[in-house]
Amino acid sequence: MIFNYSAASRGLRTRDGPPGCPGSAPPSAGALAARTGCAGRQVAPGCAGCLIFSAAWESPPTFGFLLDIDGVLVRGHRVIPAALEAFRRLLDSQGQLRVPVVFVTNAGNILQHGKAQELSALLGFKVEPDQVILSHSPMKLFSQYHRRRMLVSGQGPLVENARALGFENVVTVDELRAAFPVLDMVDLQRRPKTTPLPPSDFPAIEGVLLLGEPVRWETSLQLIMDVLLSNGNPGTGLATAPYPHLPVLASNMDLLWMAEAKMPRFGHGTFLLCLETIYQKVTGKELRYEGLMGKPSILTYQYAEDLIRQQTERRGWVAPIQNLYAVGDNPMSDVYGANLFHQYLQMVKHDGAQELGAGGLWKQRPSATQSCTSILVCTGVYSPKVPVSTEPAQGGEEPPFHGHRDFRFSQELMEASHIVHDVDEAVQLVFHKEGWAL
Repeated sequence: MIFNYSAASRGLRTRDGPPGCPGSAPPSAGALAARTGCAGRQVAPGCAGCLIFSAAWESPPTFGFLLDIDGVLVRGHRVIPAALEAFRRLLDSQGQLRVPVVFVTNAGNILQHGKAQELSALLGFKVEPDQVILSHSPMKLFSQYHRRRMLVSGQGPLVENARALGFENVVTVDELRAAFPVLDMVDLQRRPKTTPLPPSDFPAIEGVLLLGEPVRWETSLQLIMDVLLSNGNPGTGLATAPYPHLPVLASNMDLLWMAEAKMPRFGHGTFLLCLETIYQKVTGKELRYEGLMGKPSILTYQYAEDLIRQQTERRGWVAPIQNLYAVGDNPMSDVYGANLFHQYLQMVKHDGAQELGAGGLWKQRPSATQSCTSILVCTGVYSPKVPVSTEPAQGGEEPPFHGHRDFRFSQELMEASHIVHDVDEAVQLVFHKEGWAL
C-alpha cells in the first residue's frame, strides 16, 4: 500500500529505513529538490518510510490511461481479477487515482452515469460519469444536427441518451413503426390485419442516429432504409432515391465483441455492414456518414484527450499529460485506434492538423500530448493462440480485415506496441516505463 507523508506525521506507525534512507526523516528542501521527478525511484525494499516518501513527493503524473472495458476489465457482468489488482496500483491510500484514467468503451446502450455506477461497483472505487466515454459520446460535438428531427436506432435508454448528447427532437424506430405499421412486414405475427391510412401530420425526419445494435435487426434495417429512400417521409414513395441522402451519424464500428461466450458476438459494426450492403444493393450508391464515432475513430481519442486534460486540471496536477497509454483487447478497434491517434499526433506536431473523412473532425488545437501507446491484453477478443494475421495467407489471399469499410487496412496500425497477459501487467509495464513505483 502507498501511504502519504502527512499520514505518518499524524501518527501512522512506520519503521526507519536503512542508513541514508530518504524515508527515515522528513526531507530537507535540498533533498526534495534532488528528488524532483524521481517518482518513487530508489525505494529501499520493505521500508515503510521509503513508501511514505515516494508517495508524498511523487511528481505530478505526465501520463494517463485510456482503458477499454469489455474484455479488459470485465467479461459480461463479471470483473476480471487482474482489473482489481491493477486498480490497487492505480489508487492511493485515500482511494484517489494516482494518474488520470478515462474508460473508453464502444458500448452505448446504457446511460453514462449508469456505466459509471456499474464500474464503481465492480472496481471498488468511485468512477465519475465524466471519466466514461461511450461510443456515441463525441456526438455532443455535432451541434449542427442537435435541433433536427432525428430517427434513432439502438436499444436501452435511446431517447435519454440522445437528449444527453444534445439532440432535442428524436423519434425511435418503434415510434416510427407505430405511426406506419405497414412498413414492418417481416414478422407475420406483427403484420397489421388491415391497411390503416398513413398519418398526414407526421413531421419529416431530417437525419439518422445509429447509437448501437438494435434488438430486431430486420425492423430497424427496413425502416432506416425507408427513411433514407423517401428523404425522411416514409409514408410516401419517391421515383428516385435522393442522393446525397439524409445525414447519418453512427457510433461503434466493432464487428465483434467478447462476452461470456467462448466465441465473439456480433457487434454494431456487423449491423452497419448489413445496412451499407443493403443500401448499395438497392441504390447502386454508397451509404455515407457525416460522422463515425467510437474506436478507432480519431474523434473519440480527441474527446478522450480532452477529458484527461480536464481531469488533470481538477486534481491540481500541474504537469501536462504527454503520454497516453491505450489498453484494449480488440486489435481492430483498440490497437488500430490508438496507433491511428499516435500517427495523428505526430502529423499535428510536424505539419498541423487537417480535415478527416470518416473518423470525425480533425481540428488544429493546442495539445501537450506527444504519444499514444497501444497495449493489447489477452483476456478478451484477442487470443495469443490465434494471433492477428497481417501477412497474406498461402496462395496470396489477403487476411480478413474486421475493420469498418471507411478505415483502410494497414499492417502497422494493427500491430500493438506491447502485448501483455492482462490489464494488471499493462499497468506494471507503464509504471516501469514512466519510472513510477508499483
